[in-house]
Amino acid sequence: MKLKKGDLALEFSLPDQDGKTHSINDYRGKWVLLYFYPKDFTPGCTKEACSIRDSWKNAKKYSLSVLGISFDTSASHKKFAEKYELPFALLSDPEKVVLKKYGVWGKKSFLGKTFMGTLRTSFLINPEGKISKVYEKVKPDTHIVQVLADLKSLK
Repeated sequence: MKLKKGDLALEFSLPDQDGKTHSINDYRGKWVLLYFYPKDFTPGCTKEACSIRDSWKNAKKYSLSVLGISFDTSASHKKFAEKYELPFALLSDPEKVVLKKYGVWGKKSFLGKTFMGTLRTSFLINPEGKISKVYEKVKPDTHIVQVLADLKSLK
């Protein structure tokens, strides 16, 4: 199932890098960037996380909460968050339940090989819990700039 603009964000409950459980319903009343990424410490994922970190002050001006989700463990997320000083939650979905629920687990190809993996996709969720924008095939280094521009126009 592909989620689209106007759909209600699907409920989930996942642990972050510190073992704290997060539910999408915990963020009602706030804007949320829910971003799905393939793997901690890979070049694209590191670029994306660090660009969000570097734009953190601007994100906070818009009261934007950020939740990153991958199938990495909470321990991997902790190392990743500490190494790059990430100020937001990274949620662990090793069973890929939420990845599949949000339709971001799918076929990918690299160097002529096809495999299943996380499709780099983000959802901008409004304070009512509805999806305001879906970002597919995200460009890691410029994604947050696009999100903040969209947020500015939506507020």
